Amino acid sequence: MTLVEKLTKDIESIKVRNKRVESDKAWELSWTRKVVILILTYLVIVIFFFVSGLPEPFLNAIVPSLAFVLSTLTLNIIKNWWLKSFHTRNH
Repeated sequence: MTLVEKLTKDIESIKVRNKRVESDKAWELSWTRKVVILILTYLVIVIFFFVSGLPEPFLNAIVPSLAFVLSTLTLNIIKNWWLKSFHTRNH
């Protein structure tokens, strides 16, 4: 394999990886993912409340579910702030 062929293959490999990384990032930021997390969290908490014998599991599971999703939403804000701060200190 010539150098040009190897470099071409490497570039194609990088393009494929970049597409995968972009897709993963899009999924991480998507509302679909956040809604699915909210629903799954709610269901797990409802089941836990039922098993534990706690009152009104459907109603009482709302608060911890929303709190969890809210914490995941604010993490992006904190992450962006941290990245700006990190790059400012190190450059």
